[in-house]
Amino acid sequence: MEILDSRGNPTVEVNLELEDGATTRAMVPSGASTGEREATELRDGDKKRYGGKGVLKAVENVNKIIAKELVGKCFGSQRELDYHMIELDGTPNKAKLGANAILGVSMAYARAEAMSAGIPLYQYLGGTNAHLLPVPCMNVINGGKHADNNVDFQEFMIAPHNAPSFTEAIRMGEEVFHALKGVLNKKGYSTGVGDEGGFAPDLKSNDEAVEVILEAIAKAGYKPGDDISICLDPAASELWEGGSPREIPRSGNSERVISQGKYKLFKSTGKFLSSDEMIKLWESWVNQYPIVLLEDGLAENDWDGWKNLTKALGNKIEIVGDDIFCTNKAILKDGIEKGVGNSILIKLNQIGTVTETLETIEMAYRNSYNCFVSHRSGETVDSFIADLTVGVNAGHLKTGSGCRGERIEKFNQLMRIENELGKSAKFAGINAFKNQ
Repeated sequence: MEILDSRGNPTVEVNLELEDGATTRAMVPSGASTGEREATELRDGDKKRYGGKGVLKAVENVNKIIAKELVGKCFGSQRELDYHMIELDGTPNKAKLGANAILGVSMAYARAEAMSAGIPLYQYLGGTNAHLLPVPCMNVINGGKHADNNVDFQEFMIAPHNAPSFTEAIRMGEEVFHALKGVLNKKGYSTGVGDEGGFAPDLKSNDEAVEVILEAIAKAGYKPGDDISICLDPAASELWEGGSPREIPRSGNSERVISQGKYKLFKSTGKFLSSDEMIKLWESWVNQYPIVLLEDGLAENDWDGWKNLTKALGNKIEIVGDDIFCTNKAILKDGIEKGVGNSILIKLNQIGTVTETLETIEMAYRNSYNCFVSHRSGETVDSFIADLTVGVNAGHLKTGSGCRGERIEKFNQLMRIENELGKSAKFAGINAFKNQ
């Protein structure tokens, strides 16, 4: 059926029942800043409903096409079911049935099989060795496409890694989150929140976003770098201007600017930066601030820049590819061969099935790449990624800030898993990050 995500946009929910009575539900997330090569999220395009964002076509594909193929049949594994749907779709990017339709069924089936087997979802996904609780990378300041403010970069995250457990790490992160509200209030900044629950103030510069976070870490009684470090997702594909010249408004007038192959930082400075200049910016930030991870520091089509960025910083911090890899094992393979990044962001709906997600994770681990599990900005209360993170022992995940129910539900599920695992649970800590 068609339900709503955290932005009030339609998304797909799938309910599934096995013959033995195991009944489950899965809700599919949706992104705002998306990679060009992501699997197709099928939308209706009917401007009279939800501005064209309805998902009734995807729902119909589940209820009529996919259900007809699955109901009454037995599948020997998650892989068999997922590849049956992939073949049914028949396109390279799930454009016929929609990745949102296929993924909803895939996730619901995984839950049902786990329930039928009497095991936790994380164990179904990862086996009996699933035991590692991740460092929560909490997006405490939102910018870019995730907020209506003057901050160019999309996500400024805190990583409370110096904790004995996930539960204590969440406590540390929440204390910093609330301290940050006080810091922003004192400076006269807004404490309204963006799509992922982080604050979205109009700051003097992109740098100030990091500086107020460091102030909040200290105010909460922790030491930046030792207890809590910084992770960044600038979402640089959204800043990339690789096309033809365009009219850009400046102070009420339009000015023709040659912007091919440049990064546009119009929210803050109005400047264009080349790929090399962006790399120098990140080098200066890494030298100045306690940063342990940089995700999408350059655009998805700037492959030469990515190689240079990896050479410059890949032996110091974790360089995560999101838009450039799209949780796609074929693209990741190309990136590995070209020396691009040292980690991959994992988003289920970028590829569209549980099986393909696990295959991509396996390829990353075989080639010594880290995996950073992620939500989407348009989320639901479905906590599937919490179990996935523990199932594959990923070590760190991002699922938003310290507020908003659809974000907090993932944290709550991870605390439940930690409690259930008991003494066999291990918190990843600083070693979750590449090169730390």
